[in-house]
Amino acid sequence: MKIITISREFGSGGRELGKRLADTLGFDYYDREIITAIAQAQGMDENYVEKALEGGMWQHIPLTYGQAFSGGAMMQAAQTGLLVEQRRVIEGIAKAGRDCVIVGRDADILLADQKPFTMFVCADMDAKVRRCMERAREGENLSRKAMMQNIARIDKARARSREMISDSKWGHGASYHMTVNTSGWEIKELTGAVADFVTRWFARTK
Repeated sequence: MKIITISREFGSGGRELGKRLADTLGFDYYDREIITAIAQAQGMDENYVEKALEGGMWQHIPLTYGQAFSGGAMMQAAQTGLLVEQRRVIEGIAKAGRDCVIVGRDADILLADQKPFTMFVCADMDAKVRRCMERAREGENLSRKAMMQNIARIDKARARSREMISDSKWGHGASYHMTVNTSGWEIKELTGAVADFVTRWFARTK
């Protein structure tokens, strides 16, 4: 079984790269599917779950993961349930034994024992803002400043989430097998090169 995990800055194109990479390699792909599974298990709205896990719900929670789980007063039951369910869903994906690409959700940390290929996707702020604006939902007319603030907020939440469960730093090069800067590139142009590198990496680690 081969697992690829992709951590990414918001707006960097990591989600698209993950999907194209999965299609190229013939791997299963997991992203929004994880949110759906968590929402169904917890009986919650998918949008609420996504915002809770991506939008900084954990801003005021102490950074000690074990303490957060053992000290009931530190977290509301619903918040604890989301993190526990996220771990359960991701571990379930790995137990299925199929080659897969998993985007986000700290999967590289949660599945460290499976020895996945870990990737971080980043881009400069101009590229991220442009990508977000191009893919904005109809009627979502955020200014450039508001978009930059939104990107910073989400990335801060992702970094904080990782700090809760790992000593490694989100986005730090040494924490990943590969870092891809998508600035100035079309994602489809990068996919082949990334797929070739990943294939060679798995061949060397047999």
